[in-house]
Amino acid sequence: MRIDKYLWAVRYLKTRNMATQACKKGSVRVNGDIVKPARDVYPGDKITLRKNQINYQLEVLDLPESRVGAKLVDIYRKDTTPKEAFETNEMLQYAKSYYRKKGVGRPTKKDRRDIDDFTESTDDEMEEH
Repeated sequence: MRIDKYLWAVRYLKTRNMATQACKKGSVRVNGDIVKPARDVYPGDKITLRKNQINYQLEVLDLPESRVGAKLVDIYRKDTTPKEAFETNEMLQYAKSYYRKKGVGRPTKKDRRDIDDFTESTDDEMEEH
């Protein structure tokens, strides 16, 4: 079975087209090698898929005939993604939303002054080196 079809069938990507694009971008590796969308996968292959800043690692157990229901996905793949990958993604989300929420509006006067102080301090450090 083609790698793009497999990723679509086991519900890692929403459409075949998205799976094909992921392969073309180099987000999909089979046994450590970057692959093209037409690459065949076999039971025992180890797939690494980079999606939403997380490197999913899975092992092919069996090949489905076509797209399977969410409850049946575990028959066809074994997810070996480490928990740390999800934790680092969660930390990134907190870091982004810590200071200002998206769409809150223009920076306040205090925000602008803080930004100016920060950029001036980095400029001073650059001149010293």
